[in-house]
Amino acid sequence: MTGTLRGAAAIVGVADAASPTGELDRFGRDLETAMVLEALDDAGLTLADVDGVCHSQSAMAFAEYLGVHPQYTDSTNTGGSSYEVHAEHAAGAIAAGLADVVVGVYAATPRSDRKQRRGGGRFTPNGPMPAAEWEWPYRLRMPMGPYALAASRHMYEFGTTPEQLAEIAVSTRKWAVLNPRARFSEEITVSDVLASPMQVAPLHLLDCCLVTDGAGAFVMTSAERAKTLRKPPVYVLGAATCHDHMIISQMPDLTTTPGAISGPAAFSMAEIKPDDVDILMGYDSFTITALLHLEDLGFCSKGEGGAFVEDGRTAPGGSLPMNTNGGGLSYTHPGAYGMFLIVEAVRQLRGECGPRQVEGAEVAVAHGSGMVLSCMSTLVLGTEATL
Repeated sequence: MTGTLRGAAAIVGVADAASPTGELDRFGRDLETAMVLEALDDAGLTLADVDGVCHSQSAMAFAEYLGVHPQYTDSTNTGGSSYEVHAEHAAGAIAAGLADVVVGVYAATPRSDRKQRRGGGRFTPNGPMPAAEWEWPYRLRMPMGPYALAASRHMYEFGTTPEQLAEIAVSTRKWAVLNPRARFSEEITVSDVLASPMQVAPLHLLDCCLVTDGAGAFVMTSAERAKTLRKPPVYVLGAATCHDHMIISQMPDLTTTPGAISGPAAFSMAEIKPDDVDILMGYDSFTITALLHLEDLGFCSKGEGGAFVEDGRTAPGGSLPMNTNGGGLSYTHPGAYGMFLIVEAVRQLRGECGPRQVEGAEVAVAHGSGMVLSCMSTLVLGTEATL
């Protein structure tokens, strides 16, 4: 890969919505619009400034609803990593002069939809897919099943234990305790995780992400313009994406995700190493998802993720703060969590996270995972355009 986006664009506004009840009082376009307006206000901008729109369903339809006339749109949908992909693409568009101010948005309300009988609230794989022929007849439970296969294989190959996976849920919950908007705010133990109901072996209920309402948005502009706006800019230092399968039966290696390619590529563009990262926002749809990120991004060697997370290494006070908002395991998870990785990373780098603030944070990684460990997209963000 040639070329670089390093320091050309910056995230200048963010917003997200989550609730301890898991439910929000808005939905659909109303919720999406509220997020965009809040993120623009965070940046000190208005809809009149927007000339780029990212939306994982239809950027054209959403732009029409907003009443803007963008020169750049992106409707890429890679599942939960869509928003890291959007940020990467937006940074490229800004660097190329194709857009000046780009907004990205996500909103889903599966918990309220189910209660209000609005539809939704149930996992439905994108289709048509080969899974209809090759996986569904075997009644693989979705979405837990594919991740359970990855966890089982990791345990078989490397001796990873259920207790080690549980450590991730325990550490993540400790961050959630510090977040007043988190769905769950009571600490848990490894024993609690192992005692929670088995979903698909070896994954227990507390190894699995939440099902909540949630929404978020980001605003991005050029590094030059970012310096004139309301909040300190958070620069895109590196970005890369890779996907290697769609359905789990086609994953080349159940213990290695495409993050093994996107991560090093993004780090190389940013000219950093894993030791330079102050905060990791790594998509945690399941505990095994987070563990695989740690290995594939180079924070530890392949097979050593279980030992790496012991003793609270990713918890408050640990050497690698991970998912400092409480993550998809304890903060919120409306179905596609990648937007919240970006929002929290930006707020941490701006020093806005109160009791959970990681002091002195200068480099954060937002690492999205889409579909079933299928598409990984890595963003390296920093407080300075050059490090």
